[in-house]
Amino acid sequence: MTHFSRTGKRALALVSTGLLSAGLATATATEASAAEIIIIDGYTQTVRESDGVPVVCPTNQVLLGRSHSGDENGSTTYYCGLILIDGQVVQVSAPSWSGSQRESNSFFAAPANQVLVGRQHSGDENGQTRYATASMSAGGRPVELTSYRWSPGQRESNSYSKAGAYEVMVGRQHSGDENGETRYQYARIAD
Repeated sequence: MTHFSRTGKRALALVSTGLLSAGLATATATEASAAEIIIIDGYTQTVRESDGVPVVCPTNQVLLGRSHSGDENGSTTYYCGLILIDGQVVQVSAPSWSGSQRESNSFFAAPANQVLVGRQHSGDENGQTRYATASMSAGGRPVELTSYRWSPGQRESNSYSKAGAYEVMVGRQHSGDENGETRYQYARIAD
């Protein structure tokens, strides 16, 4: 059995660190760099969509899901959440609103590495819809998104969709009236 002095143990630790930083011990380095990501369900708001009430997640929360029942006078519920990376709350920038588009033929995808934080719709399917987006940061560094995907389509009048594990909402598409199809785009928080 080999015994190392206190100085020898420090030297061995420094050599190991050097090997990690040089990429010679990739398995250990990869394991050490994985961030712990936790998404906590947060604020929920239900509105009558046709009233044109803008819904925006509270400070440092992002959209995770949405549900709607009925026609334009039905209830729409927005689900927000708080993100923690390595135990620190992710900072979400002030919202930036998109231009308006006609709901019955709408498509919106947030810019790369941005997330949805709000939405506003007025009237029926011929009314206008707009979205609020924001960027995220943790520890002074931008939070990146990966693995973008679209949900399967579902009838708007009886719809519910929520992000999967480690995901946030980044887009939405709708065609037609309340019987038309709605899909959501989600992206995974990169670790």
